[in-house]
Amino acid sequence: VIMGEESQASPQAGNQLEWVIDPIDGTVNFSHGLPFWCCSIAVRHQGKSLAGAVYAPELDELYTASLEAPAQCNGRPIRVSSCNTLADAIVLTGMDKTNDPNIPPLELFRTIAAHTQKARILGSAALDMCHVAAGRAEAYFESGVYVWDVAAAGLICEQAGGQSELLRPLPDHRIQFLSTNRLIHAPLKDLIEGVMVRASR
Repeated sequence: VIMGEESQASPQAGNQLEWVIDPIDGTVNFSHGLPFWCCSIAVRHQGKSLAGAVYAPELDELYTASLEAPAQCNGRPIRVSSCNTLADAIVLTGMDKTNDPNIPPLELFRTIAAHTQKARILGSAALDMCHVAAGRAEAYFESGVYVWDVAAAGLICEQAGGQSELLRPLPDHRIQFLSTNRLIHAPLKDLIEGVMVRASR
């Protein structure tokens, strides 16, 4: 059973293995010659990722992990950062273009930027999470990303000692998703949820 951006949906996997594939995550970057794009493949069983690989050709970086193996980049172990305060954290994020009034992308970005060292938009969700796994940033958040963007990289981040969490399911395989170095997960989640609550009033 296959789920991916090109197919948009797959039959119910049931007890079968499900391959979740995104051939190019960061399509706009790719089309403009920017190096921040990647290929992402995960295998899941009943919605849980068992193994994943993310390859960034322009950077020549292959990130891998499984439930039985730690996260690696080009065969070498990687680990999330030890930063434990939001004020010192770099948060990678995206700018969702949805018209959902309950998802205020500009307010989310401003709030994250105001409470962290820096907020950055690099343009590839899967690669962003691999940067978190490698300790280059402390967190990744996006208010509307697709399952195939995070299926592999979310596991890679977890196996590097981080924490990945689906915050809110959205229609058409979209989700709100947060991956962190674990140490700043709770305060960053509280910050994001505070914005969402205010937007829903």
